Amino acid sequence: MDRMASTTSRQHRQTARAVSSRRHGRAASESSDDYLKAILELSGPEQRQVASTDIAVRLGITGASATRMLQKLSSTNPALVIYEKHHGVHLAEAGRKRALEIVRHHRLLETFLHRVLDYPWDEVHDEAERLEHFISERFEARVAAKLGYPDFDPHGHAIPSLDGSLPEDRSQTLAQTPARHSVQVASVADHDPEMLRYLGSQGIRPGVQLTVIERLPFRGAYRILVCSSQETVLLSEPLASSIYVSL
Repeated sequence: MDRMASTTSRQHRQTARAVSSRRHGRAASESSDDYLKAILELSGPEQRQVASTDIAVRLGITGASATRMLQKLSSTNPALVIYEKHHGVHLAEAGRKRALEIVRHHRLLETFLHRVLDYPWDEVHDEAERLEHFISERFEARVAAKLGYPDFDPHGHAIPSLDGSLPEDRSQTLAQTPARHSVQVASVADHDPEMLRYLGSQGIRPGVQLTVIERLPFRGAYRILVCSSQETVLLSEPLASSIYVSL
């Protein structure tokens, strides 16, 4: 009996170690993906160098933690990032491919949650953040087919194609739009649920026409006409800078 109990206990420990190892592997992979996606977003269409401090702010971590992870990502085979101390980081080819894959997952999931499961647009981002790392390519294909192969997510962001390509971004912020100009909303930043709820309550979404009536002095608010409702709203500088309009 003692030998049987010892064997059972050893099997339980081995199983626990295996489960712990899998969980650690998933956590490490998820963390790496978050870094790659942050670099992709911060580098912009120009794929410029990104400072480690900017990545730390985006991910809510210390600068030292960001530096350690960037060094780790630069030492993989193949390298996921090109990191130069004091000069910043940019994505290597393998890192860019993975980042675009994760962005595709994220934006397809957001669209699925919004269209099929009726999630409001201010809740889909956090749900997609949790799911984006783990869906299979088969599941991704089924979601895309179910949605009719959409080009944009609920916030107006382009969904990367299977080969990772994205359309040219021809937009500017509403804050950059001169007074007395009419523009169409192309996309809105999706990281702040409270902001999305406010914009939605004002009828401001991708595809909506806006007219900049005036900007109040001393870096004041923007007075905007929402053309679909003919209502005027005041938008702060941060809000106006979070709305992107087509050129």
